[in-house]
Amino acid sequence: MSAHPWMPVSPCGDGCVDHSSARVGVVRVVLRVVAALVVLLTGVLVVPAVLVSRGRVRSVLLRSWFRALLRAFGARLRVVGGPVFQATPGRGVLVVSNHVSWLDELAIDAVQPIRMVAKRDIRSWPVLGWLITAARTVYLDRERLSLLPGTVAELAGALRSGAAVGIHAEGTTWCGMASGRYRPALFQAALDAGVPVRPVVLRYVQDGRTTTGAAFIGSDTLVDSMRRVLRLRGLVVEVHVLDEVAPGRAAGRRELAELVQQESERALYGDVQVPAQRVHVPWGVRRQAVRGR
Repeated sequence: MSAHPWMPVSPCGDGCVDHSSARVGVVRVVLRVVAALVVLLTGVLVVPAVLVSRGRVRSVLLRSWFRALLRAFGARLRVVGGPVFQATPGRGVLVVSNHVSWLDELAIDAVQPIRMVAKRDIRSWPVLGWLITAARTVYLDRERLSLLPGTVAELAGALRSGAAVGIHAEGTTWCGMASGRYRPALFQAALDAGVPVRPVVLRYVQDGRTTTGAAFIGSDTLVDSMRRVLRLRGLVVEVHVLDEVAPGRAAGRRELAELVQQESERALYGDVQVPAQRVHVPWGVRRQAVRGR
């Protein structure tokens, strides 16, 4: 893999994951696996239906399927703030969220199906990749920086056409107890299209406390992370939909990224300002540097 300054690397590693989280028994895990497989198999039928449908019907199909899959994995969805990301139908909006887990896309599309920017290998995920692709995901090749201007132009075009487009501004996954610096490059699309930015904060909670059990970091494979999620008891995915940030509030993409990150951190940490790139992990575990996802 070629490296360049735009490719972020998260210091969150295997030691950041809380393995002491409350778990369900074997029987419950088996039932969840069966439920998840059933929902995934129904996705084979949902894909063609999504491709031929439009408007509200298409949105309801996708939202219902993603909510069912979240529930099958044992996660409940809690939306805090506005019920959808796109306050004004037909007006484009750039939805910017933090990045913790492979569950992020499921939770976002369970609130409102939008066009997400995702790393290209997600396209090859069985069934789930097909559904994410059917949701008109824009795939980003992080190894080829030369393609970035074309991606920004594609996103700006989608925003001008009235689409809601989502990005994970950190560019890689973090443990959920810490966050990375919001990368400004893709914010240019909102400025070029003259549309607002909608900050969204994702929190994974057990017993009212943030948990790192659902994080997709370190040496995890997708299967490893799925197994861990299937064992978690009482997992809640909180989607905090914050107020829109008008493009006129920032002079450029860097200022816009910083402004959106400040709004997101205020919701994530309250009045305590946690500097980006600082990893605070509970339970006394050490930080571990690993390659980003």
